[in-house]
Amino acid sequence: MPSHRPVEPPRVLPQEIAALRADLEAGSYTAETVEQLLGPVAAAALQRENAAPALRVLAERPEPAAALLRLFTLGAALPRTRVDAVLPTLGAAGAQQLGLVGPADGPDGPLRALVDLAPYSAQDDAGQIRWWIASDLSELATGRPLGPEHVLGVGGASLTLARITPRRPVGTVLDLGCGGGIQALHAARHAEHVVATDLSARALAFAAFNTALNGVEVELRQGSLLEPVAGERFDLIVSNPPFVITPREGAEEATTWTYRDGGRAGDALLAELLQGLGPHLSPGGVVAMLGNWEIPEGADWDAHPRRWLQEATAQGIDAWVLQREQEDPAQYAETWIRDGGVTDRDPRWEALMGAWLADFAGRDVARIGFGYLLLRRPDGDAPRAGVLRAEQVPGTGSGTLAEHLAATLQALDQLAGLDDDALAAARPVRADDVVERRHLTPGQWDPMLIELVQGAGFARAVPADQLLAATVGALDGTLTLGQVLGAVCALTDADPAEARDRVLPAVRELIVTGMVTL
Repeated sequence: MPSHRPVEPPRVLPQEIAALRADLEAGSYTAETVEQLLGPVAAAALQRENAAPALRVLAERPEPAAALLRLFTLGAALPRTRVDAVLPTLGAAGAQQLGLVGPADGPDGPLRALVDLAPYSAQDDAGQIRWWIASDLSELATGRPLGPEHVLGVGGASLTLARITPRRPVGTVLDLGCGGGIQALHAARHAEHVVATDLSARALAFAAFNTALNGVEVELRQGSLLEPVAGERFDLIVSNPPFVITPREGAEEATTWTYRDGGRAGDALLAELLQGLGPHLSPGGVVAMLGNWEIPEGADWDAHPRRWLQEATAQGIDAWVLQREQEDPAQYAETWIRDGGVTDRDPRWEALMGAWLADFAGRDVARIGFGYLLLRRPDGDAPRAGVLRAEQVPGTGSGTLAEHLAATLQALDQLAGLDDDALAAARPVRADDVVERRHLTPGQWDPMLIELVQGAGFARAVPADQLLAATVGALDGTLTLGQVLGAVCALTDADPAEARDRVLPAVRELIVTGMVTL
C-alpha cells in the first residue's frame, strides 16, 4: 500500500486556538479521563495498537472526551452536529479552519480528523502537567504506513527522554530535532528561554501549534543539526535525534523517514552530533539525549561512542554513555521496518530486510546498542581532562531517574578534583536506599558473596568484600572516610595501606553511582 500523503499541518490562529483550548478543558479531554473511559482492557489493547476494544467501549459513551478520542485518535468519522456539540466554542467550522478536521465523504457529510490531537499528562517539580499534543495521524487511524515526513506524537522515546532530563532551573535550553515540540514544552517550565530546531518545516509547524495551544513561548528555528545555533551556548541541550540506522543503498525511497533517519550512513549522524556539541555547552551545561550505535564483530559495545566523545573529553567535558539494551541486525531491521508500517505479510518485506542486513554486513556489524548519552561541562575555570564513563545498566529502581543522572554528572566533576588524600579527608554518607545482601551456603557463617544493592537509580548490585561492606555501613557523615577505614582495619586486623588501595577506588565508584554521597 502506498504511503499516505501528508495533509497540511494545523494552523496557528490565535482566536480559534483559544476556543479549542477552552473546549478541551470544558470537555475534560485529559489523559486521566481517557483512561477512566477506556478501562484497563481497552487501554492496554490500544497500547498494542488494537483499537477494536476502545471503539466498542466508547461507541455509546455520551462524554465529550469519548467523542474526541474516537475522532482524533481512533480515526472515526463524526457527524458535524456531534463535532459542534463536543467543541461548542470552536465549532466544526473552526476546527476546519485550524486544519484539524475535514470532510470524510463529501462537503456536507461527516467529519474526519486530519491530525491526531491527544491529551498528555505528567508531573514535574513545577506541579501537574495537562497538555494536548497534535501530530500526524497514526497507522491506527489511517490504516496506511507512515509517510517520510510523518510528525510523531508522544511515544516511548519521547517519554524516556523527558524522564532522564535534569530539571534544574536554567537560563537557556536547546531542543535539537524537536519534532512536535514535547521536549521544548517540558523545558519551558524550568528555563528562561527555549530554542527548538528541526530540519523539517512540517515538524516545526506542529511544534508552533502545540506551543500555542498550551500557552508556551518557544523560539523555533529550521535547519540541520547544530547549524541553526552556530556560535551559541546553552545551559541544557536535549535531543531525540533521527538516529535510526537505515540502508542508503539497495532499498526503495520509502526506507528514508525524515522523522527518524538523518540521511547518514550507519551511525554517522550520532557521531557528527556528539563531536559538535561541546562548544555549545555553557559552564555547568548538560546534554541529555537518546541514541543507538553499531557494535562491530569482536569490538567492545562502547567502541563507537568512546571514539565519538574523545573530542568532547579533550575539551574538558565529562561524558557518560549508558546502554540499556542490544539487538542483533535482524531484530533491529524488523523493529524499524514495522515502525514504517511494513509487516512480514507485505511484499516489500523481503527486499527491505535484505537491504538492512546487507548494509550491516558491509560494516561487519554484530549488534546495535540502545541507550542514553549525557555530557556536562564543568562549572570551574580550572582546565582538566574530561571524564568518559560507559556502563551497561540493568534496570531502573525507584525515585526520579533525572535527579540520579544529574547527581552522577555532578559527582564526576567533584571526584575529578579529589585525590585520594582529599577523598580520605571527606565525610561521605551511605545513601538511604542502599542495603547489603549476603549469599551463604546453608549452614555456613561466612558469606560466599556480599552485594551492596541500590534501591533507586539503576538498581545496581555491586559485589563487595567484608572490608568494603563494613566501611560503607559505617559512613554516616560523623567520621571521615579515612577514620572509618582506620577503625575497620583495627577491628579486622587488615593492613591499612593495602585496605586504602582497595577501598578508596571502590568508594569512588559508589559515589559516582549514587550509593554513597559526598
